[in-house]
Parts: sequence; structure tokens; C-alpha cells
Amino acid sequence: MIREYFRVLMVDLSAGRSTITDIDGRNMVAGGSGLAALLFEKYGIPDKPWNEPGQPLIFAIGPLTGYFPLMSKTVCAFKSPYHDQFAESHAGGRSALSMRFADYDALVITGRAKSPSALIVGSRQIEIKDVHYLWGTDLYAAGKVLRRMLPGSGHRTILRIGPAGERQSPMACINADSYRHFGRLGGGAVMGSKNLKAIMIHGDSPFLLPEGKDYVKVFDKVYKDMTDTDMMSKYHNLGTPGNVRVMNDLKALPIRNLQATTDPATEGITGERFAEVALLRNAACAGCPVGCIHIGFVRERFREENRYIYRQISYDHELIFAVGSMLGVMDCFEVLKLIDVAEKMGLDVMSPGVALAWATEALAKGIITEKETLVPLAFGNAASYLTALQHMAYGTNEFYELLSQGTAKAAERYGGGDFACVLGQEMGGYATGETFFVSQALGLRHSHLDSGGYSYDQKPKGKNVEDAVKFMIKDEKGRVFLTSMVSCLFARGVYTDEVLGNCLKSVGYGTLADNMDTVAGEIQRLRWKLRVMTGYHPESVSIPKRFTEITTWKGQIDSVFLAALKDQYAMAIRGLAQPETAGSRAEK
Repeated sequence: MIREYFRVLMVDLSAGRSTITDIDGRNMVAGGSGLAALLFEKYGIPDKPWNEPGQPLIFAIGPLTGYFPLMSKTVCAFKSPYHDQFAESHAGGRSALSMRFADYDALVITGRAKSPSALIVGSRQIEIKDVHYLWGTDLYAAGKVLRRMLPGSGHRTILRIGPAGERQSPMACINADSYRHFGRLGGGAVMGSKNLKAIMIHGDSPFLLPEGKDYVKVFDKVYKDMTDTDMMSKYHNLGTPGNVRVMNDLKALPIRNLQATTDPATEGITGERFAEVALLRNAACAGCPVGCIHIGFVRERFREENRYIYRQISYDHELIFAVGSMLGVMDCFEVLKLIDVAEKMGLDVMSPGVALAWATEALAKGIITEKETLVPLAFGNAASYLTALQHMAYGTNEFYELLSQGTAKAAERYGGGDFACVLGQEMGGYATGETFFVSQALGLRHSHLDSGGYSYDQKPKGKNVEDAVKFMIKDEKGRVFLTSMVSCLFARGVYTDEVLGNCLKSVGYGTLADNMDTVAGEIQRLRWKLRVMTGYHPESVSIPKRFTEITTWKGQIDSVFLAALKDQYAMAIRGLAQPETAGSRAEK
């Protein structure tokens, strides 16, 4: 149903009640990232800590969700336990379509349940169910029980946390339908602080598509571009794991805590190697014809019963980098085992992988001892890392409790900040150069997807600070409009401005289609305003020394250019966070 307002489900866990409210703003913020920011502006408490019960946990979808392929993501917004500021995280799976079929544009959860609970939501059902017996269970065990509680698939999504989220670790993710995640910045901890083990959304209402030839024509064009051309084939074939070999060849793959950027041993963890020996099948998010989810397997033997089981584990470039090359683990099956343990614990794989890489180097340098690490951490020692991941999830001792709060915090306590590979949060898997380092370190989500800095580094752009800043601001603006639709960013090559405009008009959002650039700018400014309002000081962000010590295919990192770029980008962010006139000047 096309509507100019947003239909938002509000759930107060403390009071045990819910309301449905209509909120204006469709033509101002579109949906997704824009709607999440609008709702945080309305319901967030900037001067209260992230775990204040009244702080909102927000899930939002966009105006094109359910209407077009790869409009399959949900945006989650919250105050982050990582830095106590406004944050966003995105996930696929079935969550977006489940919300669309439940007829909600957004779900806003406040309060704290009296006991560990599961929130069950549908168009005809809203229930807060006591599941204290699931508290302490890993993600896999909890999933089995939750699926029996809400049977069926299709338009049903199950979002859940593991022990790391229950313990409120900033590295805790929200697992979405087993193979997707709201991974970065600690959404799992926010659920844990609200005593929420799970959120289950049942898309139990009809969803009518637009009548007329225009919609069919536009849909067919988009679908054919995604399935009959090569535009999306790389995501289905090797997928993002294909980047491992590419980055290694470019001397841009973080290896052994970024002490190296290339190593022939990475042949054991390339996308080609995974596909050859470990790939079991491909899967897709609901509403996606591409199938970019690559699922591998590991075999586990039960000696006492003399039998084996096979575990199915999704993998991608970021996970392979974090618990593979970054830890010096160069065997694809060992990497899958590490991913498996992190998944069971409900950890965002990237952050603990990078944190353990720092801990390994710190141990080798004598900054910490085995008294802290409990196991003999050493690059390539997968068995030790398997145990260490569990220590991080449970906060076994003071060291792991602190490390699970973030690598930078552990480095503040023990030393070794120069080689802590932190760019706002633990780095992504691209050591491409100065533009990427700055874009992740200062970006709103501290994600490699905030802008295409990693791509900019790979082009012969020179070292013009002004040009690089303009690129990051403009590229972020385009991406934030896509994440307000909410599109998977893999589809950004298909969803050009012209195509997006046609899509919006074909389903009835003509005003939004005619003002996309203006709306994108407003969403970009609103997000930055919220980040700064909650305590962000972009000019205070530091980039550790390790990032200036590496060499890529372009040569040694230019520390002077890096510093200048960081300062200018911080100024541009400050401008965007100001009223519209200042933001416009910063962009220009």
C-alpha cells in the first residue's frame, strides 16, 4: 500500500504494551536510513547512555522494499555501546520482507523486559514471551527452539543474540535468519541490555503490487539487468571472497595484524580455494535473485559415537580476512571453524578477529603475557584462536573482558596502541591506502561501505585532498539514498539515479522521485547531525601508526597526505552536521 506517511510499531518492553503510530516524513527522509534517523531524532535520548532502558532500538525498511529485486535490507539504528553515539547497522535475510508483509515501515523497541524475552510481531499478533530458559544458550541452540515457537519460513524472520550479546559486549551482533547479521557497532549488546534474546517478525498480511504496465515494465528491466547480464555475476560466482586474491596481488590484504599486505600462503584462503573444496551451496536473501551468500561446510567428529556431522557456515571476504589472513590462518577449513565459533557466540566476526590479531602481536612483544591470554596465541595457531573466541564472548578474565570492549580500549590499558588496527572500530579487509583508511576511520558507520574509499585508492587519482574529500562526501550521499530505499549496496551498479527514479514513480512515489538529490542531502545531514549531537568529534579521531607503516602496490603510505585528508574530511563532516547552508557549503 502506497502511503505518504510511515506506519510504525512502538513496543515498550518495560510496560509490556505496544501502539501503532503514523509518522509524517516520507517525502523528507524516504525510509530505511532516513527513517531510522528520523525515529532516533524523535525517540532517542542524546544525553543518556546507550543502555538506558528508554533508548530506542529501531528497525526500518524503505519505500521499494518488496517491490524490486535486492531491495532486501533492513536498517537497524541505536546508540552504540562501542562509542555511546548514534549508529547504524544493516542486514538482509528475510527481515525486510517480513516487515513489509506485516505492514510496518519500522519497529521501535524501548524499555527493558522483566525477564529474558522474545518479542513476537505480526500484523495480527504482538507478544512479549518469557524465554528465560534460552538465556545463556548459543545462537544455534536458541535458533532450534525459536523456530519451533514460530514455525514456517518464507515471510518469517528470526533475529537473535548469543552469549556475547547477553553480556552486552560491543562486539556482539544480531543474527538474522542464521546467515545474515546486523554486525557492526554492537546491536547485539543493545538487545541484551533490553533482556531481548530474540525478535520474531511474521509477515502474515497480504501485500498488493501496483497495477498497470509501468510497474511491470520497470520491474522487468531491473530483473533482467540483474539476471541476464554480467552486472551481478561476480557476487553469485566467487562472491566477495574473490577479493582475497585481488587484494593480495595488489599488496592490499591485511595479514598478521597488518604486518604484511601480501603473502603467497593466502592461496589457501582465496575465493577460488573455498569454491574448489569447501563451498556447499549458494543462498539468497528474500527478494533477491542473485544468491551472493556462500555457504561452506566443516566436518565434526563425535568420537564416542564414531560418527560425523557437517556444519553449514556462511563466509565472505570480510570474515576470511578477519579470522584468516589477519590471524595468519591460511587454511580455508580452519577459517570456517573460527567463523563457526564466533557465530555460535553471537560475535561480529570482524571485530574479535582483528582484536585477537592485536593480542597476538602484543603477546609476541611482551606487552601482555599468557597470564592474560590464557592460551598461547600465535599467528597461524587456529586451535588457540578457537578457545580465545569463546573467552572473548564470555569475558573469562579481566583481559578478555576488556578486549571484548574493543581493541583500542585494551591497547589503552596494556599499551600497543601503535599497532591496534582500529579505524573507528576494528578495520575492514582492505589495506588499499589513505582514502580508505580515512573513510572508515571517520565514516558514520565506520564501515568499508560508508563510501567507496577502497575503490578510489585503486584508481590513478593522485593525492589531491580536496578531490578525495569531495568524492567521499558525494559517494556517501548516493549510498545513503540507496540505504534509504533499502537496497543491497551490491546492486548500486544497477540502481542508477535514473532507474531509482523510474522505480519510485512506477509504485506511486512521484514526489520522492522528483526530489531524490535533495532528499539524499537531507538524510545525509540528519545522520551526521545525530552522530555529532550524541558526542562525535571527527577531528579527534586518530589513525594508529601501523597504517602509515605499510606498503601497497603504490608504494609506502604517505603519512602527510593521510593526515591532511583526515583533517579536511573531519571539517567536511562538521559542515554536514550544521544547518543546511553550512552543509551545502561543505559539500561544494
